[in-house]
Amino acid sequence: MLSTLARLFVIKTRPEAFMIIYALATGAVQRGQAYLTQYPGIGGRLLFLACMGSVFMAGGKILDCLRHEAKAKGQAAA
Repeated sequence: MLSTLARLFVIKTRPEAFMIIYALATGAVQRGQAYLTQYPGIGGRLLFLACMGSVFMAGGKILDCLRHEAKAKGQAAA
């Protein structure tokens, strides 16, 4: 039962990964907008860029992991 529930939280395909990255980006933009209002000026802009940069890094890592898992699965099958 627990393993069935855990499989729901595993990213298996690229479209799933892109949906997760989109959700992360949406949240990061909202957080960045809050930073812009809380910290006007260059400080808020830098925090906004940090939020967006974290999404780029996380998205790249998710996509790389999917590629690596597919390659490992292909080698195990061979």
